[in-house]
Amino acid sequence: MQRRSFASAVSAAAAAPFLMGAAPGGGDRPESAAAAAAGKRLKRDMVASLEDELQDRDTARAVAAWIYDIGFDWTPATAPIGEVDFLIAYAFGNRPPANGGDPTKVLAEPGPMNEQLADTVARIRAERTLPVYAQWEIAHFLTEKYNMSQVTAINPVIAADGTITYLSTDGVAAQVAEKRKATPGGVGTAGIVGWRDHIKRCVRTTEGRGMKAFAPQGFTMPDTYDPESGQPWTRRRDLYLVHDMNAQWQMKRTELIARLYPNG
Repeated sequence: MQRRSFASAVSAAAAAPFLMGAAPGGGDRPESAAAAAAGKRLKRDMVASLEDELQDRDTARAVAAWIYDIGFDWTPATAPIGEVDFLIAYAFGNRPPANGGDPTKVLAEPGPMNEQLADTVARIRAERTLPVYAQWEIAHFLTEKYNMSQVTAINPVIAADGTITYLSTDGVAAQVAEKRKATPGGVGTAGIVGWRDHIKRCVRTTEGRGMKAFAPQGFTMPDTYDPESGQPWTRRRDLYLVHDMNAQWQMKRTELIARLYPNG
């Protein structure tokens, strides 16, 4: 009986974005009473189902909250564009090197998904001119397609032998944090541009590097996947969501260990 109740709650929660009238690209997503009720019911049934499995209510309540956050809530924190001081644009996927080049020593092609992200940056910049820190795949389009000023490219690390190491989301955030520390006005608040299914993690990773971060309100983030992406996990949505949830669990694990056992 408990499992049927949980399954029913999951189905109701899955319909929540439609009940909320949410655009697929995120941004402002006012929650309707029906959506709020569905989410509350799902959380309650998750706790009950886990408690039945674990025979431990306190642990069930803690773990259910993490599962809900990582698996059922894909909405980033947002703020008006007037409240951010700069933009960070995180890349998503790429295309294999042109002409069959060695991918360990020849840069990938930026690819159409990063062009979509660059187009999103351009829409934001049309409303307010802000400095942009963009992964090189996006910076390529910002300079070549839009001839945009105030763009700082965040490039991969290239070893002495020419081997390329592409930066992770956290690696990009770390580089931007270092650059912003040298800014006369201080680090400031970041407006985040990222793939629709990646942006929540982008916002939280940026915050983890000591920067306030929000997705700009009113701007739809791209979500059309490229089946020819050079990164298999960015070719289709279901696979990417598994990839992203895995990354979020790794972040949660690190956070919990640091908080519960700060002295090791």
